[in-house]
Amino acid sequence: MGSDMDSTENPDIDYLERVRALAPTILGAADQAERDHALPAELVAALHAAGLVRLLLPVPYGGGEVDLPTFFQVIEAVARHDASTAWCLCQSNGCAMTAAYMDALVARDIWGDDPAASVAWGPGKATVTEVEGGYRVTGNWMFASGGRHATWFGGHTNILDTDENPTRNADGTPAVRTMMMPAANVPMKAIWEVVGLLGTGSDVFAVEDLFVAKEYTVLRDIPTERRYHAPLYHFPAMSLYAAGFAGTALGIARSMYESFMEIALEKTPRLQRSRLAEDAVVQWQVAQAKAKLESARAYLLDELSQVWDGVVASGTLTVEQRMRIRLCSTYAIHQAKEAADTVYEMAGATAIFNANPFERRFRDLHTVTQQLQGRKSHFQTVGAFLFGNTPNFSVS
Repeated sequence: MGSDMDSTENPDIDYLERVRALAPTILGAADQAERDHALPAELVAALHAAGLVRLLLPVPYGGGEVDLPTFFQVIEAVARHDASTAWCLCQSNGCAMTAAYMDALVARDIWGDDPAASVAWGPGKATVTEVEGGYRVTGNWMFASGGRHATWFGGHTNILDTDENPTRNADGTPAVRTMMMPAANVPMKAIWEVVGLLGTGSDVFAVEDLFVAKEYTVLRDIPTERRYHAPLYHFPAMSLYAAGFAGTALGIARSMYESFMEIALEKTPRLQRSRLAEDAVVQWQVAQAKAKLESARAYLLDELSQVWDGVVASGTLTVEQRMRIRLCSTYAIHQAKEAADTVYEMAGATAIFNANPFERRFRDLHTVTQQLQGRKSHFQTVGAFLFGNTPNFSVS
């Protein structure tokens, strides 16, 4: 099998410009994605062609290996046009980081040899039996965002020892091994009847007594397991998810804010004589909404940039830096929600019609806040750390 590899030079690609070029395609596919509970095939092909599914994949396997601030900005830019597309991209890119922990031949088989490769996964439970050459797996997993166009699935599971206890990492935490399984062997079940982010198709997938070769299993985010060495892979996938999903929230809220500003210049509410833009209360509230968006974004981008530069310089990611990412990303998600709620309410009845650019975005953003990355309990996690307590790394 292949040996460890060091970082290669990143391709010089302007991914934000690629998002701008794709904006009409992303926006134009949003209604179909909402109806079908999956991104349309034409959109998926365009995202692959632009390299947006490979932002966090190592360069040797055809990836962009972008820095943390760039990843945030790209996902944010996509979310301004469609939140489900941004969510799927964030999820599949986080999955692609796993390539850094796999043998090169296996990583190339999954990603490098297939220009349309993407991986989906989610939480669940499995029974795993170790056999010659690998494992036999029976399991059921949920929230597989982007699974409808995935080429591989990852099933996370604990491996039990001979006493039926979970095997553990060097730091004492239970070892979670991810089973990489070709999509052709993994049936899905549609359950994604939810409030928002309908286009992600975050359905259930399951396998029964499926053989997975050992080299197609991986312990993610364990430094001693890393096979490809570059600054990006000092970060756990959870930190990239935090940045990307915060970008999703900010992108949604920004599009709602900009749409309201246009409507406010034209709309005169029923039983009133002046336009929304001339109402003193609206003027005060819109300034507050803008301040929340701009300050949250500036704080997030500054922290991501500082942490990235620190990791590049030191070659390590500290606990303190992980807590900084957790705090600024959680704060950004909830400031985005508050700003979006403000403009939604000010738009009045205009905001409730599907034809106007509020209703779906409102539902999408409120769905973002309900996911793991949007939990307000993260503030307690960081606060406890600031007082000298050990943080909960399972969500950090």
